[in-house]
Amino acid sequence: MANLKEIRTRITSVKSTRQITNAMKMVSAAKLRKAQNAITQLRPYANKLNEILSRLGDVKGGSAENIYAAERPEEHVLLIAISSNRGLCGPFNANVVKKTIELTEGQYAEQYRKGNVSIYTIGSKSGQILHAKGYKIDAHFNTLYDDLNYNNVAEIAEKLMVFFTDKKFDKIEIIYNRFKNAAV
Repeated sequence: MANLKEIRTRITSVKSTRQITNAMKMVSAAKLRKAQNAITQLRPYANKLNEILSRLGDVKGGSAENIYAAERPEEHVLLIAISSNRGLCGPFNANVVKKTIELTEGQYAEQYRKGNVSIYTIGSKSGQILHAKGYKIDAHFNTLYDDLNYNNVAEIAEKLMVFFTDKKFDKIEIIYNRFKNAAV
């Protein structure tokens, strides 16, 4: 039977843990609000960009062909898994990894067996998990979140567009989570 001193120590430990947990909840709530506000402000721009890109993809004829909409055999595939740099975010990172594995073992299984599927990761968690599961990661962009700005993202996007136009890859798939709301 535990003596009185052990019980008091345990009670103190539980209270301390409760205080730490409450502080973590407050910090995470503030970060969530900040992220929600940023997403809410960016959503109209993202929607407009999607609309413009879909219109460009629909354009037929004209003086120039849309090389990004051209159909071609999917011999060389690039999968880009976008995750966070940290854990403790529920299934956020796991869902990205799960979908990446589904694509390599399902839709692109033949290309993967031939060594024609490359995996790039943005955020360290997807790379860590995929590497632990035996997948080869061809490129990491783990520091992108440290200084997230237009120029850094544009540099990566430019490289990807060159890879596609130079036919290094026939298809590029981006695997990411989409924010709906805090409850989902």
